[in-house]
Amino acid sequence: MSHDSVTSRRRFFQQCTAAGAALGFPTIIPSSALGKDGAVAPSNRTTLALIGCGGRGTDVLKNFLQDERVQVIAVCDVERESDRYNKGLIKKAGTFGREPTKRLVDKTYGTTGCATHEDFREVLARGDVDAVQIATPDHWHALQAVAAARAKKHIYGEKPLSLTIAQGRFMSDVVRQSGVVWQTGSQQRSDVHFRMAAEYVRNGKIGRLKQIRVGLASDNRDNNGCASQTAPTPVPEGLNYDLWLGPAPEAPFCPARLHSNWRWFYDYSGGNITDFGAHHLDIVQWALGMDESGPVEFFDLRAEWPAPGSLYTTAPKFAFAYRYADGTTVHVKDKQDFGAGISFEGELGTILCNRGKLDIQPVAFRKPLAEGDVRLFESKDHFRNFIDAIQDGAKTAAPIEYAHRSITIAHLANIALRLHREKLRWDPVKEQILDDPETTAMLTRPMRGPWKLA
Repeated sequence: MSHDSVTSRRRFFQQCTAAGAALGFPTIIPSSALGKDGAVAPSNRTTLALIGCGGRGTDVLKNFLQDERVQVIAVCDVERESDRYNKGLIKKAGTFGREPTKRLVDKTYGTTGCATHEDFREVLARGDVDAVQIATPDHWHALQAVAAARAKKHIYGEKPLSLTIAQGRFMSDVVRQSGVVWQTGSQQRSDVHFRMAAEYVRNGKIGRLKQIRVGLASDNRDNNGCASQTAPTPVPEGLNYDLWLGPAPEAPFCPARLHSNWRWFYDYSGGNITDFGAHHLDIVQWALGMDESGPVEFFDLRAEWPAPGSLYTTAPKFAFAYRYADGTTVHVKDKQDFGAGISFEGELGTILCNRGKLDIQPVAFRKPLAEGDVRLFESKDHFRNFIDAIQDGAKTAAPIEYAHRSITIAHLANIALRLHREKLRWDPVKEQILDDPETTAMLTRPMRGPWKLA
């Protein structure tokens, strides 16, 4: 938190206390406003607002609610409360929307002070909000992140970073120019197993890499239990569907379209290639020291697509490979023979890592790094690391430029697959597709009026 922010917050509470005393009110501050055990005064807390009260947004918010240095003061979503109009049609009735999230915040703090908003612009206009957590569908990330950065709000932004490569480039530039703190929700960068795997690869512990294999999730899963409900229906009361669509193309409402199943619409996301690719391809970049660069060629591109007439438009099964300038090759499939995860395969050994798992073979290589070996940035808690960066100037584990470079790989694969290319060449310095105007045109997408990124 900046010095000016702390000073203004302290002045605000002093004024409130003085005003209460002048009117004869008792100057009692709820213990929840002081943090755990009263350890952190209100003037020293980072005020946070959540934009996007779905399952992921709420899950992450719970971590910030347990940080004594944070005060969640507002939540925002275009949906009031899912179970008021959709009971019986979704798996987690009552957990989506701004009202259930407000209840979670108020219950945690023992107060009723959490504000609710339908429009994210109202949140960004508030002078008492230091930081925002953006957990909306992918097609909203760029507009909201750019607006938040320009409003000088620190940002915890969910992955995948962007809907297009052009959006990601613009977002990263604006965040850098604005000077705000950014943390991408790529929490594997704060996982000891992935960090150790990346360090072993970076230090050549398994010898020269022969190949890297990555397994992602497969199929367009029915996350909300409504995949069969594809017929257009009236927009339910309590949902601002036009604002939910925002910059995406006009489309009739149906229950199959929302609540996490939006991931399987290319208008809103990139399917499993961007959803889990944002995690595992990011670790590959980290291990190779390519955080601000990328591959030069894509090949071996294959995909199965939903049946004609299906509402969903992303590939449930796919495979592709890409190569860096030094010859390092990465083979990606919806499911490898080891399932999901990353296999770094070298001349001397193999490292297989996934969430909660790190397997180094041969066993003799399982030894601590030596003095002088490369050590990568260590974060033990992705969410507290974000607050550390705001309050103490610490580095974040997942800067926006790194996220942009990682998701660029997934976007390029999607572009090549959708246009049935056999190969695609990429210049990671100029961030340009080479000698293919049709694929180049897909680096960006039009936005539905009146929304624009400028």
